[in-house]
Amino acid sequence: MSVGVQRLREDAAAIRAGAIAKGEDPARVDEALRHDARRREASGEADNLRAERKTVSERMGAAIKGGARPDAPEVAELRARSTELGARITDLDSLVTQAQGLLEDLLLQIPNPPDADVPVGDASASIIVRTWGDPRPHTDQDGSVVKPHWEVGESLGMIDLAAGAKIAGSGFPVYRGAGAALQRGLIDLFLELHTREHGFTEIWPPAVVNAASARGTGQIPDKEDQMYVVTRDELYLVPTAEVPVTNIHRDEIFDADQLPIRYVAYSPCFRREAGAAGAKTRGILRVHQFDKVEMVCFERPEDSGPALEWLTERAEIALQRLGLPYRVKLMATGDVGFTQAKKYDLEVWAPGVEDWLEVSSVSNFRDYQARRMNIRWRPEPGAKPEILHTLNGSALALARTVAAIMEVYQQADGSIRVPDALRPRLGERIGS
Repeated sequence: MSVGVQRLREDAAAIRAGAIAKGEDPARVDEALRHDARRREASGEADNLRAERKTVSERMGAAIKGGARPDAPEVAELRARSTELGARITDLDSLVTQAQGLLEDLLLQIPNPPDADVPVGDASASIIVRTWGDPRPHTDQDGSVVKPHWEVGESLGMIDLAAGAKIAGSGFPVYRGAGAALQRGLIDLFLELHTREHGFTEIWPPAVVNAASARGTGQIPDKEDQMYVVTRDELYLVPTAEVPVTNIHRDEIFDADQLPIRYVAYSPCFRREAGAAGAKTRGILRVHQFDKVEMVCFERPEDSGPALEWLTERAEIALQRLGLPYRVKLMATGDVGFTQAKKYDLEVWAPGVEDWLEVSSVSNFRDYQARRMNIRWRPEPGAKPEILHTLNGSALALARTVAAIMEVYQQADGSIRVPDALRPRLGERIGS
């Protein structure tokens, strides 16, 4: 389950409105309520009949104990009633099982309602909440024009799109020389930043997950078409480290003093849909395989709101270390996503393509994912376990971060000045 059954009963109107705001079918809410009512009605009737059958059995036993023969009419009548009740209970139990299965399937198809402060509408309704840095213009004061990253990447031998297409197909770039070193240097920089300065524990997760893991974080059924499937082994290539890392604690219970739990992980990421051909997808702007460092948090419910702001700031610090101008957007309901309650996107300015590129999404899922994965916590020793909250955020996604660096730090002679934070790893300049 994702949306809790109790919340479904008590707050159906808000859940229905949330589905509409996210462009999903609100009829699933009403259908789920009908199956829940059927299940509860059948379960209640079955319980009543079990109680009656117990009484009938007791009366039959008392009659025989009182001297009645097993084939006496009154005993036979009681036995027949017991058989009748048993058959009806079996039918009702089957109905309960069927209704429960249909209910659980529907709950997986109902989106997480957005928080009250999330703007309603499509992507155009998203709000820029802050900016940092001064975006470099496409044309510098001396008249020189910033080239798009694929041109400078090819001239410097950093990116080989043709080789990637030959090996695997379009959307699978090959990084060479300084391009490969830049990838590796960024991964190391981000992991070091988040572990040493921000207190995260590093995880090195598998690059494949099973169906239960993909279902737990909400990739299936909602985004199953976007995932690469290893059909022979019923495994999925990870679209983000969020999936394996969050599932580490599936079906676990934490004590209050164990929270928060904060992980950071690098993983290659695989996504089937890389977008239609066009200027906004050229080079490495939308690819099928890319690298990403992901932050994942497990929080007390009352702390998840502030944790979202804190997590967003950690991603911003990564961009500030690189000196890349960016903006933070509070995403509208139509662009929040199926599983998120609230999401910020961090977009970095790329002067070569004259566009803002999303390099991080930071999301609060509240109890939505944890309910699917049955991850709980005890507010105090001996207390009944409750569902905790999960959050995650990219810090950062590398393909577009690499593209932005190649354009923001591009020099008139075609070289790339290396950001200060990367110089211990890469030196001062790439190219002549």
